[in-house]
Amino acid sequence: MKRLQNRIATSRKSLPVTVVYSLLVSLAAGLATESMWLNFALLLASTVMMAELNNSNALIRIYSRMVSCSFLVMTSMSLFLFRTTAVAVVQITFITFLLFLLRTYQDPDASGQTFYAFCALGISSVVFPHVLLFLPALWVLMAVYVQSFSPRTFFSSILGILAPYWFVTAWLIYSGQTAWLGAHFQSVLQFDKPFSTAGVGLHEWLTFGFVFLCALIGGTYFLIFSYQDRIRVRMIYELFIVLDSLTMFFALIQPQHFDGLLGMAIVLTAPLIGHWIALTNSRLSNIVSIALFFIALALTAFNLLGT
Repeated sequence: MKRLQNRIATSRKSLPVTVVYSLLVSLAAGLATESMWLNFALLLASTVMMAELNNSNALIRIYSRMVSCSFLVMTSMSLFLFRTTAVAVVQITFITFLLFLLRTYQDPDASGQTFYAFCALGISSVVFPHVLLFLPALWVLMAVYVQSFSPRTFFSSILGILAPYWFVTAWLIYSGQTAWLGAHFQSVLQFDKPFSTAGVGLHEWLTFGFVFLCALIGGTYFLIFSYQDRIRVRMIYELFIVLDSLTMFFALIQPQHFDGLLGMAIVLTAPLIGHWIALTNSRLSNIVSIALFFIALALTAFNLLGT
């Protein structure tokens, strides 16, 4: 029996409808009046890349666009992120990082793909330097889940991270702003009081709570039923779960970096909840899916009123 949840998950109309929904939300948030077209273009490009992430890695073993739809709904819901171009850059570069990284699966000689992956991460660090704190964890995840870590890929990752800064440094020298580079890297090691809620309001915490709930539902389901997927897909989802957990923990202990970290968490949570929506088929999952849909609508309206 195909429930409403499954009909939506497998429909070819789901993604176009979600794009129209996102456009309407963005217009209501001031897309035209405040000229946020670049942010919206980056959002659409990120959505297409999430679809490619799903397709190239067969994240869902049936036809479904729920990974892209989930990403689009959660990002559109987070209207306080939509106003920040830096977060849009963080999301699209982080998706690019994942696309290239997963191509190196079980290939310790994939220095080219590793370079491109970490070059994308380097671009992300230009606008959000604290992403560099994830480097040690990413190297461990490369060794454990992607199984591509080697001296060759390690040095490729270092070169990839540094590559964007070659161009940034040249521009800074040309414009006489070389002091920016030192301050930029110093900011990576500047930490505020852990669990400080200053600067993070109710809208942000409620949105974070929804993303966390989706990650919990999707992650728990996958860990229980992971035997139904291929080994490569299991490795990828376990990487998503670990990295998502680290990102959310970082957001809790250092909320001053909340926006960038929430943007990354949405990228990692979308495959988890998309996998759950597409592949579950019980009465309870149908009810929970509908409930999540209406909660997302309510949070979008609440955040819209708060902008």
